[in-house]
Amino acid sequence: MSAAGGPCPVQLQIFLAFDFGLVRTGVATGNRLTRSATPRGTVVAAGAARWSGLRERIEQWQPDALVVGIPFHPDGAAHDNTVRAQRFARQLRGRFGLPVFEVDERYSTTQALSEGARDADAAAACIILEQFLRSLP
Repeated sequence: MSAAGGPCPVQLQIFLAFDFGLVRTGVATGNRLTRSATPRGTVVAAGAARWSGLRERIEQWQPDALVVGIPFHPDGAAHDNTVRAQRFARQLRGRFGLPVFEVDERYSTTQALSEGARDADAAAACIILEQFLRSLP
């Protein structure tokens, strides 16, 4: 887990998380106090079109920081989507000026599907955010 400034400062309380995909990006909200997250749907758009949907979610939820799931191979090796998700995290940081934390999201979609999620992308974002929240002091 990382951010541009290091560990997550205590004053950051409200988080918006993303399960990045080329066409679908799952969204979840959560907070430090309850250490729980709620799925908030999926932005279905690719390329530049994705940003308006993401901006709407950020304006609606007014998070203190963002969390992005970064996928890796089971052995921890990076792959094409690892690089894409890291670029997405950098773009979020640059576009919205919020701290962005990256979380290893191996198996989040698999877990969401195994739990019967109707919207696997939003459920995966929720799993990513809950993992992040559990790691906070």
